[in-house]
Amino acid sequence: MRLSPLYVSSIVVTLASHSLITAAQDADNEPVLLLNNDTSFHFNILAGLGNAIYSGGDIAPILGAAKDITPGDMESFADHFAALATHTKKQAEDPDNGYDPVNVRDTWFSASSYFRMADAFLHGNWTDPRINSFWEEQTAAFDKGIAALPIPGERVRIPTTDGNLTVEAIWYSASKEDTKLPTLIVGNGYDAAQEDSYHVYVVPALARGWNCITYEGPGQPTVLRNQGIGFIPNWERVVTPVVDYVLSKKAHLVDQDRLVLLGNSMGGYLAARAAAFEPRLSALLLNGGIMNIYDAYTGQLPPELLALFESGNETAFDDAVVALRQSGMAPTTIAWGIDQGLWTFNTHSPFEFFNQTRQFDLEGVVDKIQMPVWIADAEFEGFFPGQPQRVADALGDRATLQKFTGVAGYHCQVGAGQELARIIFAWLNKTLACP
Repeated sequence: MRLSPLYVSSIVVTLASHSLITAAQDADNEPVLLLNNDTSFHFNILAGLGNAIYSGGDIAPILGAAKDITPGDMESFADHFAALATHTKKQAEDPDNGYDPVNVRDTWFSASSYFRMADAFLHGNWTDPRINSFWEEQTAAFDKGIAALPIPGERVRIPTTDGNLTVEAIWYSASKEDTKLPTLIVGNGYDAAQEDSYHVYVVPALARGWNCITYEGPGQPTVLRNQGIGFIPNWERVVTPVVDYVLSKKAHLVDQDRLVLLGNSMGGYLAARAAAFEPRLSALLLNGGIMNIYDAYTGQLPPELLALFESGNETAFDDAVVALRQSGMAPTTIAWGIDQGLWTFNTHSPFEFFNQTRQFDLEGVVDKIQMPVWIADAEFEGFFPGQPQRVADALGDRATLQKFTGVAGYHCQVGAGQELARIIFAWLNKTLACP
């Protein structure tokens, strides 16, 4: 049944009012200096600054780009960071820059990060050529950065038993010697790239003598672009081939008794699901824990829209969501969430997107997770509130729930990377008796 335009319009006004009130309340509760009056832009700018502590950018250039971004204007965000990325790329290409490998890697890493930031809010229009051109730029820049590391990073494509899927990964060795070292497997979630993982997890891991491999599967940036595959719930199809690769191709470098899987953001569900079917893992890190993605995402819908979805009226629900998105009245967090969800789940139907998330549920497999599990729970968790506690309760004494509060209390501890790394590796050292 298709709703009348007048009724859809009334729903849009109601939903937009609810969303704007929620956004205003969120802005009042920020634990740090607001970097943009748009809380979604603020979060992404803070994430860029967080990457800067590990060579993923520079403070003043990021703040310089941020100061002129118009709140709520996704094009403004993309334009300012694209300009910064292009400027930084030119600096990286300066012949004088190439005499110093530290110059090379830091400048190219920064350019790569800025191209990724420029891409962040473009996914509402799948035909926008910048979705691919910015990604090609960030990939090329990042590859120049990892090539200049003391031990160069190595891009690998890992086949799976499903001939339609290849896992995209990057391997980083912590030592030039054939020494078996603890190894961290890192996967992201809804939107971040494995290149972001380098600046959040890989640099502090390498500094502590851990090998790392980052990876991307369906729905994630490189696989989605190159293979056209949206998110899948049975994530063991992605992680088990990565474990196979690590324990075969890199066996001479890996201590198989200290092999750890980390899931970041929505990766907290993905990694937990994979760990339920991967007994070769020694420990599991979830930042943060997610029991059920459907509950988390639908829990952010206003009651009117949730009732419409649960009525099963696909056409009416799609009409209402599309009208809200096109109205220009939705806060950026809502607009981006719709855009990103449709794009990464590879559907043009909001109803189908939310319906697909029903499959992302640990309920039937959580008991199979037998290794020690560390779970982050953030005070200002805006995407998956309450979910880390649910996972910890389900795991019982196998779980350690770590509360992050105050300025470290954002989703995935954005902007507090040093504190995050200290706590993670302290737990791993204690749990796995690392030297």
